[in-house]
Amino acid sequence: MPRQLLTDELWEKLKIIMLKMGIYDKPCLRKTVEGIFYRLRVGCPWRDLPTAFGNWNAVYKRFNDWSRKEKLMGIFNALVVDPDLEWEFIDGSIVKAHQHNSGAACEQETAIGKSVAGNTSKIHMAVDACGLPIHFSVTGGEVHDCKEAPKLVAELPKGDYIVADRGYDSEALRLQIKDKGAVPVIPRKKNSTRGNDEMDWCLYKYRHLVENVFARLKHFRAIATRYDKLKRNFEGSIALACGLLWLPM
Repeated sequence: MPRQLLTDELWEKLKIIMLKMGIYDKPCLRKTVEGIFYRLRVGCPWRDLPTAFGNWNAVYKRFNDWSRKEKLMGIFNALVVDPDLEWEFIDGSIVKAHQHNSGAACEQETAIGKSVAGNTSKIHMAVDACGLPIHFSVTGGEVHDCKEAPKLVAELPKGDYIVADRGYDSEALRLQIKDKGAVPVIPRKKNSTRGNDEMDWCLYKYRHLVENVFARLKHFRAIATRYDKLKRNFEGSIALACGLLWLPM
């Protein structure tokens, strides 16, 4: 039997949430979920999924259906319980898109763009003060962090401080953060005439927490390199990986 990720304790916790999402408790449910996690971890084509997880096409159809109906995103949101919102950290990370993710139907959203690295996507992530993901979005790799930031910040729960790097230097974004009742901790660019006298550099040093989340997510090879053709399926993969970080909490 291939290596699995879920202990009996973690599976029971996850199963309860999946049933609340309207996912049927079939006898093969655990094998199906482990098969999805296996593919997420090793990045193999669906057709190369070990037979121990059942028919590869059945496992893929479950994953595709749950992504389409946003059930995987719902599982992630259900696992985000009592986050520490004193500090919120936001950042973006580029993901190289493999050539196998081409060929999606033209009417389906892909969130793949052209950048210096070729075909890429970008994950825009927000984490809490404990370094756990609380929200994310996916765009093409050419989308600047500052352009997606207003949508990301608008979806965040109210926190005390929102911390980001110089790529988010925007007075409009600072105003949006203040309107949410939070304090922006964003350094201004070196050519700014206003300077950084008001910056809390001690808090800014903890920005590595969001970088740590990207490092942990990219242990999953299907996230470190994007193979999914559709945006919704790639988001589903990220949601499962983020949910797995919350599962032991």
